[in-house]
Amino acid sequence: QVQLVESGGGLVQAGGSLRLSCAASGRTFSSAVMGWFRQAPGKEREFVAAISWGGGSTYYADPVKGRFTISRDNAKNTVYLQMNSLKPEDTAVYYCAADYSGSWYHAKSESGYRNWGQGTQVTVSS
Repeated sequence: QVQLVESGGGLVQAGGSLRLSCAASGRTFSSAVMGWFRQAPGKEREFVAAISWGGGSTYYADPVKGRFTISRDNAKNTVYLQMNSLKPEDTAVYYCAADYSGSWYHAKSESGYRNWGQGTQVTVSS
């Protein structure tokens, strides 16, 4: 059974930075496309970023392009989300997700991921 555990969330002032981590266990990590999603209060969960198996391909949602960077360390079974120039509108619960289907096609879609972490809160104050 796949387990995903996020960490690194917290309270930061606008313009600051945070790095989220997601540690995976239970299956071969390098076989998974990894994604980050977020859900703000009163809103639906939305795609943030995704990274392919070896890290050679990435996707970003438009609101975070140029500010967030997704990366992975397959030796440590961990995916990261470096968040810079944070804005109050980035406030949300951030979730990591794993897709072991072998497809990159659904990397931006919530429905493509069957395995989810419990989430970590990120709060950006103005």
